[in-house]
Amino acid sequence: MHCGTAFHLSSFLRNHIPLSAISQAKQIHAQILVHGLLYNVTLQTDLLLFYSKCGSLRDAQQVFDRMAERNMHSWNILIFWYVQNSMYSDSWSVFDRFRQMGLRPDHYTFPPLFKACAGMKDAYLGKMLYSLVIKLGFEGYVVVSSSVLEFYVKCGNISDAKRVFFDIRCRDSVAWNSMISGFGRAGFYTAALNCFREMLGAGVKMDSMMIPSVLNACGGEGDLIRGKEIHGQVTKSLKYDADVAIGNSLIDMYAKCGCLGDAEKVFRSMSNLNLITWTTMISCYGVHGRGEESLLLFKQMRDYGYVPNCITFTAILASCSHSGLIDQGRKIFDTISLDYGFEPSVEHYACMVDLLGRCGYLEEALRLVKSMKLLVAKGSAWGALLAGCIMHKNVEIGEIAAHQLFDLEPRNPSNYIALCSIYESLGMWDSVSLIRLKMKDLGLAKTPGCSWITISGTIHVFHGGDHSHPLTVQLYETLDTITKDMEFSHHTLKAFQDDRFLQ
Repeated sequence: MHCGTAFHLSSFLRNHIPLSAISQAKQIHAQILVHGLLYNVTLQTDLLLFYSKCGSLRDAQQVFDRMAERNMHSWNILIFWYVQNSMYSDSWSVFDRFRQMGLRPDHYTFPPLFKACAGMKDAYLGKMLYSLVIKLGFEGYVVVSSSVLEFYVKCGNISDAKRVFFDIRCRDSVAWNSMISGFGRAGFYTAALNCFREMLGAGVKMDSMMIPSVLNACGGEGDLIRGKEIHGQVTKSLKYDADVAIGNSLIDMYAKCGCLGDAEKVFRSMSNLNLITWTTMISCYGVHGRGEESLLLFKQMRDYGYVPNCITFTAILASCSHSGLIDQGRKIFDTISLDYGFEPSVEHYACMVDLLGRCGYLEEALRLVKSMKLLVAKGSAWGALLAGCIMHKNVEIGEIAAHQLFDLEPRNPSNYIALCSIYESLGMWDSVSLIRLKMKDLGLAKTPGCSWITISGTIHVFHGGDHSHPLTVQLYETLDTITKDMEFSHHTLKAFQDDRFLQ
């Protein structure tokens, strides 16, 4: 009788109750108690899983605590769902309890724990956990090694991520995507695209999860041809047509490659939009100096019922800054706290300071930086103020901003170079010498400027003062010719205008 009842209740939990019907699950829980079935591990595990999937982790924990006997599956369920709900400390508490009982984890225990380490940004804890993986011999399992790879990627440890990646014998699309996205996040766009080519060469097909990572690398590298190829594949495959993440990535890629018109076409063609879509397009207009269009889109977004978040406000304030829209920027900055009820972030302050600095309101910008309630991470705001001082050759406020940055970022040479440029513009050569001497004492050197261009699939990189390119002579001759033509055109136009004025 009890076996039949247990089977019936277990089947009901697994197959018949929708996850929203938590009350029905509690009724079955009551029947388990009435029928004295607390000893049934399978039934209790099913109940534990149901509560966990519903997000009722307090009930799940109570079921778990009252289990007279627990199998490995029950431990893994509780660890996994705590991590899914970003309750990382709770997941580790369960694992610590598990270890204290002398139990041995299996290969399903580790992936959520590595996700927890990444969520907590605890590199040390993750490395300790990886040592346990090696000790127990689980590094050969793809599900474990992929989770280790993702942990290293999210923590920005690309060298260890590469080592784990190359040790994986059977790399699936998840492993490839982790490595591609890791390179992209770290700014190694060429490496990301090379990794993508290797993946295709290995016969692994691109899936919907991978497309945004590859498009991000295309945008970062300025590889428009590859980006268009992927767009063509997306267009041909109807299953990707309504994928909003891919659409957002296409908008971003085209804008970064300088094709704002194509970004607009993708935006208008998308049937599904989310807040990220609107924010991405607002940012694209801003980067291309189209601040008025950004403001119009920001208004349309709110008219459609979307509530801007911190990232949206950063995008629209940056757009105002790039276009010098001082009044609109001030108004939007004020609405962050007045209309939406949260304090402006460091990024919002930095954008506003940049806007004020560009427009020459340096005293107001200085007051704004000093008024920041946030006690940390002011470097970006002081940096924006220093940039405005360079633009307007303001040495008094420039020195204040620079010395704040020297304290916050003592090893950043760009801050010293920035102050030097103000002194140079004003002919303050003694001050220039002092800053350069200070840089020398600190062992700091100016990072050379770098630019690149892709021609027929080959990337040509140029550094300031570098003459190593095989076509250096021809390049400089061509630049001289272009410069002379521009000077000739300028003088010709000026002479023409002077003649017309004299007439």
